Amino acid sequence: MWRFTAPALDSSVPQVRRGVRALIADQRVPIDEDLLYGLLVIVSELVTNAVKHAAVLSPEITVEVAVGADWIRIAVEDNHPYRPRALEADHGQTGGRGLLLVKTITAEAGGQCDIAQTETGGKVIWAALPLWITAL
Repeated sequence: MWRFTAPALDSSVPQVRRGVRALIADQRVPIDEDLLYGLLVIVSELVTNAVKHAAVLSPEITVEVAVGADWIRIAVEDNHPYRPRALEADHGQTGGRGLLLVKTITAEAGGQCDIAQTETGGKVIWAALPLWITAL
């Protein structure tokens, strides 16, 4: 498991995404390109949500990447107590569906995601995706 913090700034979104991609490559996590792409979208959405909605109470966010034998889990923690809900698709809106996207990608991959309160009153939003390893 790896944990790191990032400032709750827009510039952290691509930096965290690149960092997670590099970590997965460096650790030789057996993940196919489609699943990696979905995971990186999840990372981007979760970090973006924390930056947009929690920065006022959480100047830093914590990102955690955990890898098991057959799964990978990404979690983003902030100090804001608000628990977001996934909005329904509204084609008239240009934003606000990030958590819906996270839930959709996670479900399509056969994974799970949830939101939990932290001991300090903030929240952690996580998604765990299965690593389908195929024999070569």
